Amino acid sequence: MTLSKLSLRNARRQTGDYLIYFTTIVLAAALLYAFNGLAFSSELLTLSEYMEVLPMMIVFASIVVVGIFGWLVSYATGFMLSRRSRELGTYILIGLEKREVARLFFLENLIVGGFAFALGLLCGNLLYQALRAILLALFSCPYHFTLAFSFQAAGLTFVYFTMIYLLALIKSRKRICRLKIYDLIYFDRQNEHVVVEGSKTRQRLFLCSIVLAIAGTFLLLMGNAIIGILGAGCVILFLYLFFLTFASSVPAFFDRKPSRKYKRQNLLIYRTLTAKLATMGIVMATISLLFTATLMSEGTGLIFWGLFTGRTAENACFDLYIGSEEAEGISHEYLDYIEEHIPVEQSLLYRVCQEEKGEFTDYLETHTRYYPFYPQDSVITYSDYQALRSIAGYPSVELASGQYLIHCQRYLEEALEDFSHTIRLGDTTLTPAGIHTEHFQQDYDNGRGFILVVPDEAAASLAVHHYAYVAKTSVPVNETHYEALNTIRWHLCENVNRSYDSLRTKAHEEAEVAAMTAITIFPLYFLALALTMTAATILTIQQLGECRHYKIQYQLLQKLGMERREMAQTLRTQFAIYYTLPAIPPLFISIPFLLHTAGATEPGVMTGVFSPAMIILSTLLLFFLIYSIYILMAYTTLKRNVLPETF
Repeated sequence: MTLSKLSLRNARRQTGDYLIYFTTIVLAAALLYAFNGLAFSSELLTLSEYMEVLPMMIVFASIVVVGIFGWLVSYATGFMLSRRSRELGTYILIGLEKREVARLFFLENLIVGGFAFALGLLCGNLLYQALRAILLALFSCPYHFTLAFSFQAAGLTFVYFTMIYLLALIKSRKRICRLKIYDLIYFDRQNEHVVVEGSKTRQRLFLCSIVLAIAGTFLLLMGNAIIGILGAGCVILFLYLFFLTFASSVPAFFDRKPSRKYKRQNLLIYRTLTAKLATMGIVMATISLLFTATLMSEGTGLIFWGLFTGRTAENACFDLYIGSEEAEGISHEYLDYIEEHIPVEQSLLYRVCQEEKGEFTDYLETHTRYYPFYPQDSVITYSDYQALRSIAGYPSVELASGQYLIHCQRYLEEALEDFSHTIRLGDTTLTPAGIHTEHFQQDYDNGRGFILVVPDEAAASLAVHHYAYVAKTSVPVNETHYEALNTIRWHLCENVNRSYDSLRTKAHEEAEVAAMTAITIFPLYFLALALTMTAATILTIQQLGECRHYKIQYQLLQKLGMERREMAQTLRTQFAIYYTLPAIPPLFISIPFLLHTAGATEPGVMTGVFSPAMIILSTLLLFFLIYSIYILMAYTTLKRNVLPETF
């Protein structure tokens, strides 16, 4: 049999033995192609001027992802070399030269990589269509399925794959050529060396790792970049010390409670666990670090999404808004352009006034998380308020004589309900009549978080803070009209010595948030998927690589009289501990970090489905959904191959 035929046969066998690894490599190629396709798509890049940043963000994320997948391929290739070392050593014994055996191993892995790449391109085209549909939906553009192949994306993906595989295979080739026949035959018996010797030393370092975890998490929450880097260093050190010394804490636990060691199958589980952890602590720590980065990437992506969505919901409630603090009000240049070019169904010129005492502002500062922009309370007349509600599409409200309303962002509602305060404007005394919380452009324009709605006559003597123009248009205000209005704004500011006017359009706000979502969340989830797949695959490769050992172990237990139910329960427990252990430390690190980050955003934005609690829940559900797929595939394979057939 020629080397090429032998390589092809071994490649087919390798694909079957390491199906989960092969599937992950196919998905890796699909991910790289799909995201590269976004970067090279002229259709998507012209959706907004902000989308010009997307290729750079995807390339940056791809470099990180290629490094992650490179480590996966390098680790898996080395693992397969250790498992097949006896076979490769036998080839040398029967007369093949080392360089021929190295070429054989190189070719069969190259065949697997090439096949995975080709299949990944096909899957990547479908994944690209899904990402394209999501992007077009973000921009409210119609989606039509058009199967197209991007040669630029395929070429860049090929370059990435070539780098990943060549580096890993060259490393394995050098290892085969360097090892002696004896070392190669018994290479599969080599494990990771125990880094920390001595039980007491490991116990002290284990306690030290716990201290580092607490300190690192606390430093990450400080909000300072330099301190955050120090905190990240503490967290990384914690993970490696924790897993390098964890094996010593298990015997210490059973030494204090020896009766539990011999209860049920605890001794078998305990011995298997400690033996595994004592020899692969660095790998488990690296996987746990990848899981930590995964949870932070997914959670941060949701926080950005919530921040962008919340801001847009508040600032895009009107089709067109112009605000000016000039005494003469809204410039006729805006109004002339709008009348000539933009079809308006409803419009309103109105004033936002201020009540000098600022009692509501002072109250909110002391009773809730509120950051004032104006020292006084903003006020609007009831007639203008009714017109604005009509333009925004909200139902009308009633206001009796001698009363006032409050319109506020939802997070201020509870505090303002407790402040049942009678106000006096000139000679008029007003009592509270209710609170409304629809989106009302209240970042700065219609009040900072809240505005008081009073009868028209009560506001006659109040000072005007700024003038505003709001319009409801029959068609969205496109980018051409927005840029024309923006040109007028710059002209007035630079040549007429006016203050910088406020200009917002619903279409522009939505396009901006769609672009910001694409250039931040897509790369973050690209990275998160790569991290999860890599970590879960390495765990699975390690676990399924022990199938032969587990099978012998359970055959012996069968001969000793262990029942099937006990054997299955023991296998499930071993499996659950093995997969749960590297996921526990990331939870204790990432959950406080994400809660703090979500809570540090501007108030009133992260609400509803984007509240901090919902972000944590969504992050965990998404992470464990992907992780559970790998766990289920690995457990099914392990159970089928390990438990004796007679059962």
